[in-house]
Amino acid sequence: MNMRAMLIRGALLFGLWMVLLQSAKPADLVMGAVAAVAATWASLRLMPPAAGRVRLFRLLALAPRFLWGSLLGGIDVARRAFAPGMPLRTGFVDYATDFPRGQARNLFATITSLMPGTLPCGESQGTIEYHCLDVEQPVAAQMAQDERRYAGAIVPGDGE
Repeated sequence: MNMRAMLIRGALLFGLWMVLLQSAKPADLVMGAVAAVAATWASLRLMPPAAGRVRLFRLLALAPRFLWGSLLGGIDVARRAFAPGMPLRTGFVDYATDFPRGQARNLFATITSLMPGTLPCGESQGTIEYHCLDVEQPVAAQMAQDERRYAGAIVPGDGE
């Protein structure tokens, strides 16, 4: 058992309990500790530290770029939806990723699914397949930029 991972997760889950409950009554603290221990145990069973990890501060540092890209993408999708002369060139783009199959690749696909206009819809050994509103856009180049940015925040595990 990875003691560091257990302590970090337990502290974060107990901190979440305190933020949500906003009470320092002894009974609430005891219940929070019990809930944090149970949640930590479940967390370690469902996603052991060997499965990979996220560098939270590096991921948070990418939030402004993500929000800006999401805003621009949302405007583009709305423009395409409401402009009758704006053709949609839907289709699929296969993106070759360096993330191994497993949680790191799943997290990358989840993050990129939040960007308007693209949706991961399948994968093979070395690629993620995206459904796109406009296949003539540089989707693969954008995904490569995103992968380079997120590579410092998403750490593949030993078992991947």
